[in-house]
Amino acid sequence: METFADEAAYTSAFAARDRDHERFDIAPPGKQRIGSFTVVCLVLNRTIGSGIFLTPARVLKGTGSVGVSLLLWAFGGLYGFAGLDCWLQLGLSIPFYRIPTGEQKNVPRSGGEKNYIEYMFSKFKILPTCMYGIPFILLGNLSGNAIAFGMQVLRAAGYPDSEQQRGAITGLAIGVLALCASLHIFSRRGGILISNLFAMLKILILLTIIVLGFIKAGGGLASSTWPSGIDNFKTSTSFKIRSHDVASYVDSIFFICYTYSGFEQPFYVLSEVDRPREVFPIATNIAWAIATVLFLLTNIAYFCAVPISTVLGNGPDSNLDMATLFFKSVFEDERAQRGLAAIVAICIFGNILVMTFTAARVKQEISKEGILPFSLFFATSRTTPWAWLQKKFRSKPTHNDDREENQERHYMEHTPMAALVLHFLSSVFLVAVTSMLKPDIAYSVLISLYSYVLVTLIGFIISGGLLYLKWAKFLNWGGDRGWNQICDYKSWLDPAPAVLYFFASGFFIFASFAKPADSSPYSRKVSGLPWWVVPTIGLSSLLWGVVWYVGFKLYSRIVNKELEKIREPFIMPVRRDRPDGHWIQRSEMVSLRWVTRFKSAASSMRDREGGSLHSGDGD
Repeated sequence: METFADEAAYTSAFAARDRDHERFDIAPPGKQRIGSFTVVCLVLNRTIGSGIFLTPARVLKGTGSVGVSLLLWAFGGLYGFAGLDCWLQLGLSIPFYRIPTGEQKNVPRSGGEKNYIEYMFSKFKILPTCMYGIPFILLGNLSGNAIAFGMQVLRAAGYPDSEQQRGAITGLAIGVLALCASLHIFSRRGGILISNLFAMLKILILLTIIVLGFIKAGGGLASSTWPSGIDNFKTSTSFKIRSHDVASYVDSIFFICYTYSGFEQPFYVLSEVDRPREVFPIATNIAWAIATVLFLLTNIAYFCAVPISTVLGNGPDSNLDMATLFFKSVFEDERAQRGLAAIVAICIFGNILVMTFTAARVKQEISKEGILPFSLFFATSRTTPWAWLQKKFRSKPTHNDDREENQERHYMEHTPMAALVLHFLSSVFLVAVTSMLKPDIAYSVLISLYSYVLVTLIGFIISGGLLYLKWAKFLNWGGDRGWNQICDYKSWLDPAPAVLYFFASGFFIFASFAKPADSSPYSRKVSGLPWWVVPTIGLSSLLWGVVWYVGFKLYSRIVNKELEKIREPFIMPVRRDRPDGHWIQRSEMVSLRWVTRFKSAASSMRDREGGSLHSGDGD
């Protein structure tokens, strides 16, 4: 893997670039890089979405027990902490580069799991990229949440019957997806600012629910129609088991995992983070601790206000989600329920906004590998319209300014516009494919599929690969890369988080094929689809990449050409006066071209195997 560790060499390469086949992706400088506060907000804005409002009632029906439901929610937080620990070890260590002195440096890069899978399975060349990239391009979006947004907007407007408003819901879903993509296309910093504001708003909403629930349990907000749910916490009944089929518990965990998903979001934009090794471990763990505590307290608040018999009974309110029941119990006003729908819609909007920002960066990184048609087009970042407007009011560069300050002042922000459009199109595709289903069923299918593939299945592969890296030497499996010496983040619980994440994910993957009981909220009678549809499609997602890889190789043979790929990052120390310290990626040159086999044999082999013209083997 070629690297530029010398600014003069990088500047020369930039000036001599081939505009038809080479692009330079430049990370934002100075204060425009992502700080610790934004890292926290990225996690919270992604995590706090529709799930915490719509999932608790389903989980309670699946388990039939208040105590077991709360334990599953606690486990979901622990499961997320274990996954976060795995991602920190990999994200802060991969990829590796050698600088001209011969020293190896860990330089964090955007892309998240894509980088980890490519490193773990580097012997298979482009196949791991296809097996991860194709499913992520198709499923790495929140199309399910977009459908939920449409449902909640109509409920807020006074149209509770979602099935009769299927067309309007689809239109609203596509509209919110387009709006979020447009905001990030117009301004990178503007999109981040709005995302941060939504994160803070969501925290205030959950804190309000928590306070109201505790007031209700304490005897305040008394009502003859809606008594408090304080009896839910009686030791004699709170852990009473009403459901005995494994499938209901596993499906409940899937919905909880979807609700908790979000810790991986900052890893998708790691190249844009300021001082990643100092910022990331603290900020991400704080964010996840906040999310876990808020989710547990919110569920407790729900149970403080809503009797379990209301949810598990056969009355007209048993079909409502827990948040709606909570507001009915507290306010006893239809307008309050419509207000809640508006609140949920706001939370979902922020959820989609942050996922659009981060997932588009991953799709840009996938495009840089050359596996897509017009890959260079999707891999290119372009100057935002907001930056062009700002340019008119900027002062001209001065020779007396400090180089970094001057660079930041006159940097024109970029955003991966084409990748954002690709993200939008893949989201619309899933909305269109599920549009023939009832909206609530479409929502359930899409979030279950997302949870199965991108949370559980990918988590199983990542944590298993991490354990292989750690134990290959001791178990004499071969392929030892000295991971324990080169890993730049040491977990004080190591290897317990990776073990927990690996075995828990493996159990969920296969246990999801168990048939739920007929009385389960996950049965075909209730969900509208056979129980095996989601796990079957989920497991088959790995084959999508294999099929794509085979087609890629066939095309190469038919046209008798090889893809020549070069990725040359310009890396630099976080502190210029401490070149022996941590390094970051300032920018990257990406070169993609199809050339005849006999002309590219030597250079293509070098690039595919990670050779370096400047500084030796990068991996």
